[in-house]
Amino acid sequence: MGDLSEFSLPVRLFLRAYRWRVVDPVPWAPLRVPLARARLALVSSAGLVLPDQPPFDERKRGGDPSFREIPFDADPAALVDTHRSESFDHAGMRADANLAFPLTRVRELAERGRIGSVNARHWSFMGSLTAPGRFVAESLPGMAAAAVADGVDAALLVPV
Repeated sequence: MGDLSEFSLPVRLFLRAYRWRVVDPVPWAPLRVPLARARLALVSSAGLVLPDQPPFDERKRGGDPSFREIPFDADPAALVDTHRSESFDHAGMRADANLAFPLTRVRELAERGRIGSVNARHWSFMGSLTAPGRFVAESLPGMAAAAVADGVDAALLVPV
């Protein structure tokens, strides 16, 4: 766990003043099939995009509420870090995108029979949204509908 003293003064002041939201109760849905038969999708707040996708818009006040679809066969080494936050060290994620978008690891789990299958598409969005209402209202329904259409049984959320 980091310490506030590790951050720049503007980031420290922002973190102290930010009105953190509490979600209670935490939404939960039990898995309906054994994990060894489940179709899994990745959902990451790392702000990673493919080279041919537009980066997340850093200029949007409150954060860019959009998302990017990342296909199953994407090369994690090709993912580009467009996360705007200065509150964490991006070096590890830039060196190995699997730290924030573990597509290679999920494929290995499927190969070993630990999960049933890996979905054909996954989702990346920008974390550090200071105005998450637009994301919840505009983006989440589209991601959820796509996951349902794909027959996804479980999503692995990788918060960054």
